[in-house]
Amino acid sequence: MEATGQPSIKPTFSEALRMWFKIGCLSFGGPAGQIALMHRTVVDEKKWLDEPRFLHALNFCMLLPGPEAQQLATYIGWLMHGVRGGLVAGILFVLPGALVMLGLSLLYVYGRGIGIVDGALYGIKAAVLVIVVEALLRIGKRALKSAWLAAVAAAAFIGIFFLALPFPLIVGGAAMIGFVATRQVETKAADNDNAAPRRQGRWRQAAWAVAIGLSLWWLPVLFAALALGPQHVLVTVGLFFSKLAVVTFGGAYAVLAYMAQQAVEAHGWLSAPEMVDALGLAETTPGPLILVTQFVGFLASFRDAAPFTPLIAGILGAALTLWVTFVPSIMWILAGAPFIEELRANKRLAGALSAITAAVVGVILNLSVWFALHVLFGDVTEMHTGIVRWYAFDPAALDQRIALLAVTAAILTFRFHRSLIEVIGVMALLGMIARMT
Repeated sequence: MEATGQPSIKPTFSEALRMWFKIGCLSFGGPAGQIALMHRTVVDEKKWLDEPRFLHALNFCMLLPGPEAQQLATYIGWLMHGVRGGLVAGILFVLPGALVMLGLSLLYVYGRGIGIVDGALYGIKAAVLVIVVEALLRIGKRALKSAWLAAVAAAAFIGIFFLALPFPLIVGGAAMIGFVATRQVETKAADNDNAAPRRQGRWRQAAWAVAIGLSLWWLPVLFAALALGPQHVLVTVGLFFSKLAVVTFGGAYAVLAYMAQQAVEAHGWLSAPEMVDALGLAETTPGPLILVTQFVGFLASFRDAAPFTPLIAGILGAALTLWVTFVPSIMWILAGAPFIEELRANKRLAGALSAITAAVVGVILNLSVWFALHVLFGDVTEMHTGIVRWYAFDPAALDQRIALLAVTAAILTFRFHRSLIEVIGVMALLGMIARMT
């Protein structure tokens, strides 16, 4: 059956509401697992969408900054029930995980110093290191399909690790290279044959989505600046994560490298080991992995609370981070969805996406090395020789216990193919035992 852009079997709004809440509660395992869950539910079981339409929607979401799984949910919701369907799907995909992450953040700040909590976090650090390496291998295998894409990945790694180039510059440069390097294989006529008829009123819908989205996006940040002053931590948090919402191409692991180094080294909101803890906690929650930003926003505000109490400031920081991360994400979909058919045949956009994904591999390699140094050696010093940045550490300071835990996590992941939740659970238990011995 030819895809028409409409659901194969149109569900009622209440049916869709229940389905999105269920997916929001069960969407563990990162973007790949979440997309697989949506495919199984929406395409295979419910038959609300056919396979070509699902894959086309996924490709569109991969072109955008932000969490692709949450954007895919928003797009499917919009396709079924318009704007209200997109809003409900996008919000319910995030909300359960956000509530769990807030609870974990509270446990983190109030439970530190308790042996069981510290031991669990110690073991989770080892699991996180292996999880990032596994993501590097998985994405690299999919993305580096040619020598020039491998060269883009290598250049991205050198740029961010040794030259400290800004992540947005790397993403923009990769997109430009991919756009220019990709040849238009099909003729304009063939492209027009592949494209679906243009939707009426698409410019009007896009204009309303952008106008309302931008207003909602920036209103809390503006209010915080007027009420608390432009230097307050909530304003800084709002501005920082708003910038991230624009440059988060390539998924959470890609932006995590940029966010980790900025949050740790530039802003001093948390330490490198705490950044590793943040990813470990995010891996244990349902919803987008980018919820790791919520933990960072919570800690930043909790530790610079005035004029609020630390608890209130932390909750406000977490809520503001969520807001400026996901309002833009939903806005991109509601503004761009009417044009999705016109984008389908554009090979140069596909080339730009391929180059961005290749650059992401280099960025995740940077993250892997950065995490490994801080997890295994603890005391790592950033050094500069001219324009070149490097990290100094003492090889004799290797934490042998956490190295052994990391090897164990690698065996569970690569040899026995255990699930992410299982690996984290086992490593948390082993971390408690290691700390008690």
